[in-house]
Amino acid sequence: MYIIDNIAYAGEPAELIKVTDVRIIDSLCLMVTFSTGKQRIFDAQPLLQYPVYQPLENPEVFNDVRIEGSTVTWDGGAIDIAPETLYEQSVPYEYKAHA
Repeated sequence: MYIIDNIAYAGEPAELIKVTDVRIIDSLCLMVTFSTGKQRIFDAQPLLQYPVYQPLENPEVFNDVRIEGSTVTWDGGAIDIAPETLYEQSVPYEYKAHA
């Protein structure tokens, strides 16, 4: 059991996941590396339905992706995505070398 903000939770606290690296791999697609060492592919296209993310349609804005703190941001931090969301809404990256 653990307590946060005077609320008791069962079990053990989950390790906070952080973004340690981000790279653009295609239009609206990112390769995100997490503090767990896992790399995942995140497609930002579905986010464009929300007004706050619509500036990402502009390649100049999208290509200015940065890591601030432990998450991915754009537009000087005006647009961000939580690391947990990036992880949950991405797919595993699997590199296979061709023989």
